Order: sequence, then structure tokens, then C-alpha cells
Amino acid sequence: MIINLSSPHIHGGDSVRMTMISVILALLPAAIVSVYLFGWLAFLLITLCMVTCVATEYISLRMMGRPATPVGDGSAALTGLLLALTLPAYVPWWMVVLGSIIAILLGKQLYGGLGHNLFNPALAARIILLVSFPLNMTTWIIPMHVGTTMVDLYNFSDCLNLVLFGPESIGRTLDAITMASPLGHIKTEWSQGIGVTEALRSYDYSYLDAFLGREAGSIGETSALALLIGGIYLLARHTISWHIPFTYLATVAILAAIFNTVDPAHYASPLFHLLAGGLILCAFFMATDPVSSPVTSTGRIVFGIGCGILTWSIRSYGGYPEGAMFAVLLMNCAVPLIDHYCRPRVYGR
Repeated sequence: MIINLSSPHIHGGDSVRMTMISVILALLPAAIVSVYLFGWLAFLLITLCMVTCVATEYISLRMMGRPATPVGDGSAALTGLLLALTLPAYVPWWMVVLGSIIAILLGKQLYGGLGHNLFNPALAARIILLVSFPLNMTTWIIPMHVGTTMVDLYNFSDCLNLVLFGPESIGRTLDAITMASPLGHIKTEWSQGIGVTEALRSYDYSYLDAFLGREAGSIGETSALALLIGGIYLLARHTISWHIPFTYLATVAILAAIFNTVDPAHYASPLFHLLAGGLILCAFFMATDPVSSPVTSTGRIVFGIGCGILTWSIRSYGGYPEGAMFAVLLMNCAVPLIDHYCRPRVYGR
């Protein structure tokens, strides 16, 4: 007796939920380091982002008359975690909620839900917040273990009051608890005619501190080590491919090396660019979004090179100190064109 069964006969074990869980696990090292450096502020920020994103997705699906089962696939929770890791440690609660709602409604559900979004939802929300509230989005809290913080980041009550009511509620001003990021410091110093080497010396910059995370910046971008651990985990699980991260980072490093050799007073070194800002976070976790990145290997290489060129150009010549997130968002716009010209040749033609 022959029984004909429809394909597929064997399930590979992969699913949307498993992919989302893998990425969340890969981000855990960065999240843990952020809590170590920024205490309860980071914990509150991550929790509020994730809860708001999940709640927004559930409410929006119910209001549209659609089943709420997609809430359980983990994509909304991942969006919240990614958004939180791209934000400064101190952001008013209402801005966190607004950004989370923007990420789900405008970045995801507006296009039809998961699999239809043109841009990475967390990245789109982060850019909107940066353009709308530039002061709040470029106010970096001094991490623990880096000089005098003027506020106990391990005191839950102080951190909760800071998030809900601002620095005045704990008897502090923003200037007393903040510092410039390395990229922002270099940009400011260069505008005053001070070279990169001298600017880094006055900042007391250390490549080791940048690698471990002991510097100012968004809570999830400061530790290159934690992000690399997560990125290697995703590569080992084949959740992402090497094409975008490798070409993205290599392009930035090559451009930085060339221009640093020509004019070291103006252009920072390759190692500085690789460790600074959100480059590694974007290379492994934002640019590799399977929905908003090219589908072919050749297309991904082109995409990574484009992200690298834009990142270095914005950092070196743009008005914003950081260019990684703008670069990925701009290259997302070019994905349909890249896919069109990088289609594989049909067999037999």
C-alpha cells in the first residue's frame, strides 16, 4: 500500500519564534553589561520598552480585528529590547513609551505586520526620537565605575524618580550626571580646531574601556565585547550570514585606515571607528534583519558595503556624530533596487 503525503515531510526545527528567541539570547550579554554599567536605569528602560511593545502589538491587532497570536512569536519583545539598547540610560518614561508605540505601529503594523516592514522597526523609532528630541537622545549618563556618577545607579528609588520625574527629583542637574560620548567629543573638539589625537587624550579615551564598555553611549552599544559574543552566537547558529556584518565592518575599517594614514589629525583610526558608537550593534543585529535586508548573498555584500560607506561618511562629515543607524535606514530604502540587480541567473538562460 502506497500513501502519498504532501511535502514538506521533515520540519527543520526553525520557526519565527525560535529565530526571535535566538536573537534575544544573543542580545543578553549586551543587556547584562548595560545593567552592570547603568544599574536600575538600564533595567527599567529595557523592561518598559519590551512591555510597551508587546502591549502595543496586542492592542493594535485586536483593534484591527486580527487574532493576537502573533504576539507570542517574540518579535514585539525583540523590537522592545533592540529599541532599549539603542537609547541613552536616562530617557523620560513618556519618550520610552512613545518610541515603543512608534516602533510597533509605524515601523511594523502600518506595513502589514511582521515580514512586511520596509525598515527595522526599532531602528526607525530610534531615528524618529533622535530627530524629534535631539537633546534627550544625546544626553549620556556617566556609567558606573567611570569616575564620579553623582547618582547611585544601584539605588532603585533614585533611578525610578529620575525616569519618572527627572534629575531635579533627586537633587541633581543633567550636567552633573552626564558626559559626552567619544564620537560626540571628537566631533565637538574638531569643530573648535582640535585634532583627533588631542581630543582623545583630553577625553582620557582607552581602547580597552571601549572594548569592555566603560564609556558613555547608548546602553547596549558601549561594550563591543558583549555585542561580538552575541554576533558570533548568531553566526554559529546560522541565524544570520557573515556577508553583511563582515563587509559592513570591513568597509568602515578600510576607509578609516586610508584617511587616517593621509590625515591622522582629522580622521580617527580604524579601531576607534569599530569600537565606537553603535557600529557593531547595527552590523550584527540591525542591518541583518531578514525582512529589510537583501535576499541574495551578492545583494547582502553590496548592502554591507553601502552601510559602511555611509556610516564612515556621516561620522566624518555629517552633522551627527554617529552615522551607523542612519546608514542602515538609508540602505533599507535601496533594498528593492539591490534585489532587482543582484538576482541570481535563472538556470538554463
